[in-house]
Amino acid sequence: MTEKAFQDYYPEYFAHCYGCGSMNGLGYQIKSVWDGEESVCHFQPKSYYTAISGYVYGGLLASLVDCHGTGTAAAAGYRSENRPMDTEPPLRYLTASLHVDYLKPTPMGHVLEIRAKVKAVKGRKVVIEEWIVVNGVITVRGEVVAVQVPEQLVTELLLKDKG
Repeated sequence: MTEKAFQDYYPEYFAHCYGCGSMNGLGYQIKSVWDGEESVCHFQPKSYYTAISGYVYGGLLASLVDCHGTGTAAAAGYRSENRPMDTEPPLRYLTASLHVDYLKPTPMGHVLEIRAKVKAVKGRKVVIEEWIVVNGVITVRGEVVAVQVPEQLVTELLLKDKG
């Protein structure tokens, strides 16, 4: 049996993100899970996600760090409250800060392994350290500061979208 991904717990109204939303058929639809104290996600870039021929576009790499980080933040939020991810109210996190360091070009044609570790959970704020690995080599390091979205803001944004 395969473990359910963090993103599979997002309510439908939270599942439209281009990077991690299951409701976005054109998006990446990444899937992140716990691997001990780290989280992991695997992603196979399509050939058109390129910058220089043979290498992955840096914007894609940044968005993978971003979405894997916010998914990990949500899972960490549930862990810190000692409750399952399918309990109410749902926790959803958005990026307050994204930092990405490109250590070396990321070659195309390989599955990318995005890993993350929770550095801190401070109230509604979660800090996530991340790295992207290709064939055992770290090509990208990043950090995401994610903030839990207040339920009231979600309601306001959804109502504004309908109006």
